[in-house]
Amino acid sequence: MSKVKENDTVEVHYTGKLSNGQIFDSSLEREPIKVTLGQGSLIPGFEKGLIDMEPNEKKTVTIPKEEAYGEINKEMFHKVSKADLPADIKPEVGMGLMAKNPDGSENQLRVAEVGDDHIIIDANHPLAGQDLTFDLVLVAIAS
Repeated sequence: MSKVKENDTVEVHYTGKLSNGQIFDSSLEREPIKVTLGQGSLIPGFEKGLIDMEPNEKKTVTIPKEEAYGEINKEMFHKVSKADLPADIKPEVGMGLMAKNPDGSENQLRVAEVGDDHIIIDANHPLAGQDLTFDLVLVAIAS
């Protein structure tokens, strides 16, 4: 039976959990993801976890934050004047915001702090600073 190796295209179901067991994402209610390894579309630890798996194999991998979304980067926190926010937004800690880049792409932001005349936004990935656990099921290795 063949095993997953670098640069293979695979179909995989996954359930991602935080260290406290809370599920943050799962493909079980939809189609498995189809991805080619080595193209940087998966976090490094997820990709490493797939190597040497065989079709229909199940595996649980724990991925340290360094191989997931990295440490929380303090340089990704920015002060924004409330006057610069749309008038209909009442910012609250934990609230998600979207920012449009000049090229049209979008960044997910989170309100980290609310002051009298400003907010502090956090542009880190929401899962930065966390170790992650994934339950993996290799559905297929594409030929």
